[in-house]
Amino acid sequence: MQKIIASLLFICCFTVSLQAQQPEKLNASEIHQAIKKLNFLGSVLYIAAHPDDENTRLISYMSNHVKARTAYLSLTRGDGGQNLIGPELRELLGVIRTQELLAARRTDGGEQRFTRANDFGYSKHPDETLDIWNKDEVLSDVVLAIRQFKPDIIINRFNHRTPGTTHGHHTSSAMLSLEAYDLANDKNAYPEQVKQYGTWQPKRGFFNTSWWFYGSREKFEEADKTNLLNFDVGVYYPALGLSNNEIASLASSKHLCQGFGRLTTRGSQTEWVELIKGDLPKDKSNLFDGINTTWTRVKGGDKIESILKTVQKNFNFENPSIHLNDLLKARTLIQNLEDNHWKTIKTKEIDRIIEACAGLYIEASANTPNSSTNQTIDITIEALNRSDASIRLDSYSIINKGVSMSSGMLLKPNEKEQIKESVTIPTYLKPTTPYWLNQKGNLGMYNVEDKSLIGKPETPRAITIDFNLNINGFSYKTTKDLIYRYSKPDKGELYRPFEIIPEASAKIAEKVIIFETDQQKDIPVIVKAGRDNLEGFVQIAHPNGWSVYPEKQKFLIANKGQEQTLIFTVIPPKNQNEGLMTPMVHVGDQIYTRELVEIDYNHIPFQTVALPSESKVVRLDIKKRGENIAYIEGAGDVVPESLRQIGYNVLVLKPEDITTERLSAFDAVVVGIRAYNIVEDLKFKQDILFDFVEKGGNMIVQYNTSRRIKVDNIAPYSLKLSRDRVTDEQAEVTLLNPKHELLNFPNTITSQDFEGWTQERGLYFPDEWAPEFTPILSMNDSGETPKTGSLLVAKHGKGHYIYTGLSFFREFPAGVSGAYRLFANMLSIGKDHLNTDTGLKN
Repeated sequence: MQKIIASLLFICCFTVSLQAQQPEKLNASEIHQAIKKLNFLGSVLYIAAHPDDENTRLISYMSNHVKARTAYLSLTRGDGGQNLIGPELRELLGVIRTQELLAARRTDGGEQRFTRANDFGYSKHPDETLDIWNKDEVLSDVVLAIRQFKPDIIINRFNHRTPGTTHGHHTSSAMLSLEAYDLANDKNAYPEQVKQYGTWQPKRGFFNTSWWFYGSREKFEEADKTNLLNFDVGVYYPALGLSNNEIASLASSKHLCQGFGRLTTRGSQTEWVELIKGDLPKDKSNLFDGINTTWTRVKGGDKIESILKTVQKNFNFENPSIHLNDLLKARTLIQNLEDNHWKTIKTKEIDRIIEACAGLYIEASANTPNSSTNQTIDITIEALNRSDASIRLDSYSIINKGVSMSSGMLLKPNEKEQIKESVTIPTYLKPTTPYWLNQKGNLGMYNVEDKSLIGKPETPRAITIDFNLNINGFSYKTTKDLIYRYSKPDKGELYRPFEIIPEASAKIAEKVIIFETDQQKDIPVIVKAGRDNLEGFVQIAHPNGWSVYPEKQKFLIANKGQEQTLIFTVIPPKNQNEGLMTPMVHVGDQIYTRELVEIDYNHIPFQTVALPSESKVVRLDIKKRGENIAYIEGAGDVVPESLRQIGYNVLVLKPEDITTERLSAFDAVVVGIRAYNIVEDLKFKQDILFDFVEKGGNMIVQYNTSRRIKVDNIAPYSLKLSRDRVTDEQAEVTLLNPKHELLNFPNTITSQDFEGWTQERGLYFPDEWAPEFTPILSMNDSGETPKTGSLLVAKHGKGHYIYTGLSFFREFPAGVSGAYRLFANMLSIGKDHLNTDTGLKN
């Protein structure tokens, strides 16, 4: 796990917080921009399938130029993709990508929403997608988003008319959007939603098209543009010192786990949208043409508009606090609106402006980043009035302590007030974790028990503090999340969210434990204390046929945050077998079966995820040759750890370590996934690696994408990558040459070895190769031609070069037996003269 502390990024006058908990501090220009947005009553909902699908140029343009309330509805959290920055995959990758989307929205000014759809991996057709997803539930979530957000305009990222030509998730997002566009206004559709949010009819629906969807720029030039609108999204914002395209680039660069870090761009750029629902605007450069976006769209809004337009026109950049009385009057009028939707939205917006104009700083920080329930924490409240306004803190309330300080405290200009409180964490509070992971879901859907959370980007914070103030005679209430603020000598001031953790958690050190023989292994179980003086015992739940000794072990941990390792002996069955083991931590009458996973990257807030603590144990019938493996890291996987599990000595090499002398100590070199896409220096090392093969070594190259290859020659012979992939993990696999050494030595590979694979067979298979290569396997998705490029082997000198697009990086963490056996054969090819145990010549 990477441990990189987040910092702040300041670019010109446009401030981007890399931590969601960092207090917002608007400057005068930003306050003025917020007032302009306060005076615009219009909304845009952008819909697509995954994190990184969104058009940040268009989202930023709508939010920062048009001033519309803009949100991105991503149907999934991107759980099925790859991770270029670390080892997290599946659910944990979804957590990272969720936070990257939130970081992008903090940058481009949008909001973020989701459905319960699980990104199960690449899909070739929406029929497959909607079969694996629960179509009705995902559709209900899209309808819910429309009824909650109430957009005037919906913009689809993808084309609903071209199923089968792109990712099935992409087309499905557009198809569901169109269906939801009409259903949202149908009182008989999902009536339980109607009771709470009513119905809603968007005014217009668009498809965010471009020349790319037409096949070429020439075809786009010739296309009928009757229903197309275009506008320049490359506008420059003098108040921010940035162009719209620069903001968009900064936003998209938050998707670092997908390798989206990029240069900022500037200059004019035309964006196109095609009308697919509603009426065509007369002004084809204004999506809101003909839609009332002023305060007069709500009853009683004319009085609010009169006040706020005057504030906007006469804004005092030197002393914004002179506008407080007008803003507070407008706030009172907003509170009296009959339209609850706009009342809620505009109250939140104007409160942000009022606090900024008053220079009001209120923060509640705990003395610890986390605590378990029934424990006492200390909280420091800091309150500061940095204006000449009359501000009084009348009271505040913290969870179960109720209202404090009812007599009030005058906040004198620029004089900091600090209040100390001690609070006991209530037992009813649940551990902090992403809400969509609380219950076990299935391949296509997350299971969200609390329906009020559906669509929210993250779990609401468990502890908040309500502050009741009086500003210039007006009552005012603000709510702050409890945070943890601290500093490090080499980092400065840092922020983390305050989190609730269980009093005890445990994990088995390895997620997959391979027993290549029937010999017992000592398995470490790590118990972590969520409070001081933790005492109890641990048992291990295990599958039938396996034995664990001792049956239970006691532990005693003095200090919160400390860990204690207990060693259990596990004896596997004689024959091939697999199952799950779970440590069970007994504390008093409570049993804890979860582990805490911490995710700490510099571009997203710190995340604590409580997951079921499970490790897969596999008694594997496997043989191998060779001993020492060099691994060249790519985009992040657990292949090195997995190979160590079956008895290999694995050393991870950096590009600078790749020398002829260094490689001479190894039997094989394995190149990590997408290494040739992201490791620039490998282009200088190919000759050394090919020479290693020529002298008798084996070289295994795992999948790379067909774009952005950093090397001239990926193999010693001609080899062309394609976008061929087999997404059905149960697709039939044909052994093209059953007698080939790769399928027989030292393990006999059969069709049974391709059972139990997860998510996919493989991806980015070569589709053209030199005659020196021998294809080993054939497979295909339903209705497609056979793909024979998933596993290619070529003799090169005395050694073997192997290229594989098979998804070993997914199968190893899932403990798929056949994947281990096949990979062992790949490492062992040509080494039948070596001793099984030592790797030495007989």
